[in-house]
Amino acid sequence: MFKAEYIFARILLPFLIGISIFYFHPSEKMILILATTSAIIFLCILTINATYKKLNAYKFKGVTGISIFLFFFFFGGLLSVLNNEILKSNYFAKKNYTYLRIWVNDEPKQTNDIIRFTANVVSSFEKSKRIKLSGKLLLALKVDSIHPIHLKYGDELIISAKYLEVEPPYNPAEFDFKRWLAAQNVYEQTFINQNHLIKTNRNIGNPIIKFALDLREKQVAKYRKLIKNDEAFAVASTLILGYRADLSKETLAAYSKTGTIHALSVSGSHVAIIFFVLDLCLVFLNKKRFLRILKFIVICGLIWGYALITGLSPSVVRAAIMITIFITARTFAKSKNGYNTLAFAAFCQLVYNPFLIWDVGFQLSYISVFGLIYLQPKIYKWAFFKNKWLNKVWELIALSLAAQLVTFPLCIYYFHQFPVYFLFGNLFISIPLILIMILGIFILIPYIDKISPIFEWIIVNTNAVLKWIADLPFSTFSSVWINLPELLLLCFALGLFVYALSKFDKKFLFASGMVYIAYISMVTFDEWKVVHQKKIIFFTLRKNYAAAFITGREAVVVTDLATDDKNYLFFVAPALEQSQINKFDFISLKQDTTLKFFLKKNNQIIFNNYNSLIIDERMNYKKLSTRGIFSSIWLTANNKFKIENLPKEIEYKNLIIDATNKDYKITTFKTFAENNKVVPHVLKKNPAYLVYLTQ
Repeated sequence: MFKAEYIFARILLPFLIGISIFYFHPSEKMILILATTSAIIFLCILTINATYKKLNAYKFKGVTGISIFLFFFFFGGLLSVLNNEILKSNYFAKKNYTYLRIWVNDEPKQTNDIIRFTANVVSSFEKSKRIKLSGKLLLALKVDSIHPIHLKYGDELIISAKYLEVEPPYNPAEFDFKRWLAAQNVYEQTFINQNHLIKTNRNIGNPIIKFALDLREKQVAKYRKLIKNDEAFAVASTLILGYRADLSKETLAAYSKTGTIHALSVSGSHVAIIFFVLDLCLVFLNKKRFLRILKFIVICGLIWGYALITGLSPSVVRAAIMITIFITARTFAKSKNGYNTLAFAAFCQLVYNPFLIWDVGFQLSYISVFGLIYLQPKIYKWAFFKNKWLNKVWELIALSLAAQLVTFPLCIYYFHQFPVYFLFGNLFISIPLILIMILGIFILIPYIDKISPIFEWIIVNTNAVLKWIADLPFSTFSSVWINLPELLLLCFALGLFVYALSKFDKKFLFASGMVYIAYISMVTFDEWKVVHQKKIIFFTLRKNYAAAFITGREAVVVTDLATDDKNYLFFVAPALEQSQINKFDFISLKQDTTLKFFLKKNNQIIFNNYNSLIIDERMNYKKLSTRGIFSSIWLTANNKFKIENLPKEIEYKNLIIDATNKDYKITTFKTFAENNKVVPHVLKKNPAYLVYLTQ
C-alpha cells in the first residue's frame, strides 16, 4: 500500500486533514486524548513491523496502511492543538494584567504617526512578583511627534495596556482580519500611546533574524542611494529584498491585471531563478561525487545567504527549505521523486508550524510547484519545435500554463479576479525578472554598483510595458466571487480534466464535463439571484454611516464617506463588489434625491416596500408632526432629539443606531428600544443589518 518513493505524498493528506479539523475544534482536553491515541497507534505500528514475519503481517497490509493513515491524522491534530497559544496554561489573555513585558517579534511598520507590530508576551507583575506568560499581541502605537520612539525587531518593552480580543468582520465580504491573525497565533490587540511604554534598551530577539533584518536595512539603504526613480526603487526593494516599499496603485494594478503579481512577492519563483542560474554556472561540478557534494554545499550556502539579505521573510524561508530538500534528494538519494520531495518539504514545515496550512502564499507555492512537476512536462509534449529558440519559448509557455492552470481556482476564490493576458504578461516578464534578480543582487556587491543605471532602466521599462498590457481591453475579469462548494467543484472538474488529458481517457473527460456543468449551474443560479436581488445593507462602521439600497446590479449608496476613503474601501466596497453592482448613485443623508426605485425626501427614505424615518441633527429639540407606519427609524448624527417624545401616531419595527452616535447616546437608544419592545440594530461593533425585500 505504501510504495517507498511515495511515502510522504501518501501520509500528507491525513496529516493535513488532522491539522484542519482540530484547528477549528481546539480543546485542552483533546491534548491528552490525541497524544495517547497517537502513541498507542504508533506502538502498534512498531510492533507490527518488529514481528512482521512472525505474525505474517503481509496478509494485513490494508490494516497496517489504515493504521499509518490514522496515526498521521491524530498526529496532525495533536500538533495543531499544541501550537494553539490560547490553550497554554500561562496564556496572558486569561487574566487582565496592568503591565506586560513584551518584545517586538516582527519588523515594525509605520504609517503617519502610528507604528504597528506584533509582540511576544514574556511576563507580567503581580504583587511585586514576576509571572512568566506566553502569547502574541498586536500593537498599534501612537508615537510622540516631538520625541518619536524608534523600534526594531527584538526590542524589549514594558507596556501599560488594556488588551481586547481582535474583532471579527462585521460587514458582508469584509476581510476577516481576525481569522488571518489567528492563523499567526495572534488573538488579542491593543492601542497605546508612547507615554504608556518603557523601552528597556535590551534586545532579546533571535540574533540570526536580527542580523538578517539589519542586513536587509543596509541593502535597502544602498538601493535608495543608487536608484533615482522612486517607483523603480520600490519595485527593486519589494521584488528582490522583500521590503514592502510604497508601490503606487498603478504599478500594483498593472502587475495584478497581467497575472504577474507573484513577481512582487519574494517567494519560490525568485529562489528558483537563483537556483537554476547557480545550477547552470556550476554544471562542471557534476562529473564526480565529491564535486557534486561541493556543488550542493555552495548552492545551499548561497541560497540561504540570499534568504538572509531578504530578512528571512517567511515566504523566502519556505522556498529555501523546499529548494534545499530538493537539492539534497537530487544529490544524495538513489531514487528521486518530485512528488515525494515536495510532500516532504510541506510535511517538515507543517510539523514546525501547523498553522501555515492557512497561509495563502504557502498554499499557492506548493500547488504551483505541483503543477510544474506534474503538468508542465505533459503540456510541453503537446507541441514540438525544431528551432531551439521557439522550443525555449514553448517551454516557457508550458511553464506559465501549468502554474496558472493549477492555481487559478484558488486565485479566483481569494482575489476575485482572473487576468486574461496572464500568458502574455508572464512570457514578457520571464526574461526581465531573471535580469532584475541577477543585476539586483550584483549591484549590492562593492565596485559592481556602477551597473545600477542599467538595472533601473530595465525596471522602469518593464513597469511601462506591464501597464500597457494592463490597459488593453478586457485585461481582467474582476469581481468574480465563488463560494467554497463552487471552489471544490471547480477544482474537482479541473483535476479530472488534467488527468483525462494526460491519460487520453474519454471517461475522465466526460466526468470532468459533468462536474463542470454542475459548477456552471451553481454559478448561473448565483447570477440569477444577483439580477433579481432586492436588499438593503446598513453597514457597521467606526464613526461614519453607510447604507446600500440594492436592486439587481444597481445601488444607491447613502454615506458620508468619500469613495477613496480607507473606511469605504475596507468596509463598504467589498460588499458592493460581492453583490456585483455595476451602477452606483452616491448621496448623503443631507440631500434629497429622487430615482426610479429610491426616494429620499423630508427626512424619509422610501425604497420599494421599505420606508425609514431619519432622525438627525436637524431634528434637535424639535417635535415630530409626522404620522405613519415605518419599517425603521434611523438615528444618526448624535442628535439631541428626545427619543422618548416620539409621537404615538408613528409605528415602527426597528431602531437603526449608526456609528455617528457616541457611546452614551447608543446606550440611551438601546434602553429606550428595550423598554418599548422594539428591535435595536447598533451599527457599531455589531454585525451589519441586512434587509431582504420580497419581489
